[in-house]
Amino acid sequence: MKFNVSSTKLFAQLQALSRVIASKSSLAILEDVLFDLQGQVLTMTASDGETTIRTAIDVENAEGEGKVAFGAKLLLETLKEFPEQPLSFQIDDQNYGLNITSSNGTYSFVGQNGNEYPEMAVESAEGNSFSMSAEMLLNAINKTIFCTADDELRPVMNGIYFDLQPEHITMVATDAHRLVRYTNASVKAAEPVSFILPKKPALLLKNVLVKESEEVMVTFGERNAKFAFGRTLIVCRQIEGRFPNYSAVIPQNNQNTVVVDRQTLLNACKRVAVFANTGTSLLKLALSENQIKISAQDIDFSTSAEETIACAYTATPMAIGFKAPFLIEILGQIESNEVLLELADPARAGLILPAESDENEDILMLLMPMLLND
Repeated sequence: MKFNVSSTKLFAQLQALSRVIASKSSLAILEDVLFDLQGQVLTMTASDGETTIRTAIDVENAEGEGKVAFGAKLLLETLKEFPEQPLSFQIDDQNYGLNITSSNGTYSFVGQNGNEYPEMAVESAEGNSFSMSAEMLLNAINKTIFCTADDELRPVMNGIYFDLQPEHITMVATDAHRLVRYTNASVKAAEPVSFILPKKPALLLKNVLVKESEEVMVTFGERNAKFAFGRTLIVCRQIEGRFPNYSAVIPQNNQNTVVVDRQTLLNACKRVAVFANTGTSLLKLALSENQIKISAQDIDFSTSAEETIACAYTATPMAIGFKAPFLIEILGQIESNEVLLELADPARAGLILPAESDENEDILMLLMPMLLND
């Protein structure tokens, strides 16, 4: 079989597919990309055994049809150096040899029988399904994925929890030190259902959704979740288990509320954090009337820093400690010009919320405090 295809178009698709391929696989063929030529359409599939991505592109002057698997790394290394030009692919149906002809030369290597490639696990039509825009899903993943854990003992925390209710969808991620809850009222379910999306397919979606503008149809059953949009399909194994009761850890009726410019607070935290103890990364926030004193010190190296910034605060003076990288990362994820800090006392989690958010959207970020020595 043979076909012609644009070098840059094929490379862009293969680059997206290659992100799912594991560097070392127990099944050698999973280090390949499956080519399936049917008519003038080339469908390509890549998988690591648990997450599979399939996409299709149009080709020209196609003859024959069939399935062949080629090494993803070799294909990418070959294609990435080509400027935009048509490439001619000619595949021997008997020994799976491939000849790629460009305007300047010919490149040859051997593939494997595509019929030996594992089938994609697709859930039955009886699964639960909902749709949301690619932009909304991308935004929700961006807002939550940084809080996912890498915990072998608690695998349910190593992904994003999708909690669908009749009123809204909520996506939650937590690593036990911080938590993000993203809620959107424009997506609803007939009855409460949920699943946990692992981090790897979430990262894959984050990369491929950037260029998408269509609706994403999400279908999930007991074991697998499927994301379909445009000509792309991603199927992944869900994380099995019960996600923690996230609502129970969110403190209610926090009597101390601070309104502060997000960028001013973020920049001050970044500067002062340089002087924090390298072991603890402790950042102290001392609140008094309409001001926050941000301080850090490293007694071992006799370094310290403090800054005072203006805010809107009229409650009882208090001091609370946070881990600097966590606070900086949370503030960096919020897009609002101003943020609200809702605090109860130095021993309870602090809530960080945008002062304004999009219609139908609600974002809450929680950060556990650190013990202050003084």
